[in-house]
Amino acid sequence: MVYPVIWHNNSVSLIDQTRLPNEYTVVEIHRSEDMAQAIKTMIVRGAPAIGVAAAYGMYLGAREIETTDTREFWERLEKVAQLLRSTRPTAVNLFWAISRMMKTAYETPGTVEDIKQNLFQTAQAINAEDLQTCQAIGDHGLAVLPTTPEKMTILTHCNAGALATAGYGTALGVVRSAWREGRLERVFADETRPRLQGAKLTAWECVQENIPVTVITDNMAAHCMKQGLIHAVVVGADRIAANGDTANKIGTYSVAIAAKAHDIPFFVAAPLSTVDFELTDGSQIPIEERNPVEIYQVGNTILTPAGVDFYNPAFDVTPANLITAIITEHGAFTPDNLVKLQSSSVI
Repeated sequence: MVYPVIWHNNSVSLIDQTRLPNEYTVVEIHRSEDMAQAIKTMIVRGAPAIGVAAAYGMYLGAREIETTDTREFWERLEKVAQLLRSTRPTAVNLFWAISRMMKTAYETPGTVEDIKQNLFQTAQAINAEDLQTCQAIGDHGLAVLPTTPEKMTILTHCNAGALATAGYGTALGVVRSAWREGRLERVFADETRPRLQGAKLTAWECVQENIPVTVITDNMAAHCMKQGLIHAVVVGADRIAANGDTANKIGTYSVAIAAKAHDIPFFVAAPLSTVDFELTDGSQIPIEERNPVEIYQVGNTILTPAGVDFYNPAFDVTPANLITAIITEHGAFTPDNLVKLQSSSVI
């Protein structure tokens, strides 16, 4: 299994996901500005992994602040937080991790050096907790997957694997647990246009662990369902509203509609930190729009004629009524029961 965000030799090591699957490269991050750029350019991607990276980015920024005045330190750390918040608007784990780091800074007694040390420990805790969370998600997901056939096929969209988290993965965490228990026959991975995270990253992870994987284009999903090739769909999430509406990689909504039409269970796998209880429904989730070059150019090849317009939203929102269950580290819940966790002891 791979670990995309690691603290090593007094810096953060990131697997450069823009170079996979052809080249495995590790980028060393020493400054908060470099971490912000890595998040923005998708060297690191996936909501949980972005949260872990942002936490370390906050510590790197804190480490750069030279002052003994606590109030001045807080003010300058808030500027680091603003820089990191500005990188990607949809993934709520980014904002959750930054808020937790700022809370640590404000609530730590003692000197500025004491605060810096506590920030480092908090970033490491966020990293370790996410890995444990993903393993729990995988096992809870295993418990709600269809019991027939004995060995099933699972369709995924985008990458919600070890590369998108601290390790193990959310949607691919469920896949890994099913494979471990001998209940998985094969993964079908949507290629996930325009950045091809399914073809490049999900397929790469499966190959690393000898999990059988078939890559299909996004517009083949409904056909494969009709042919009886898909038994369940498991996807990740970048932000979930309180009612269960879920933002995930563009194209997820289409897969959910197709799954509903073919009576195939559609699961969302995500940590509880991905749920934004301040949003009542998915219409309030901000949707990132990315550079249109992702649509019209692949490598050095231009795909479209000059003079056309482009629309490139990175995410769409799947309504809660299309979701069979949301799988968290605390169990699997129907979307209408998700809000009950807000007042429970688990958060």
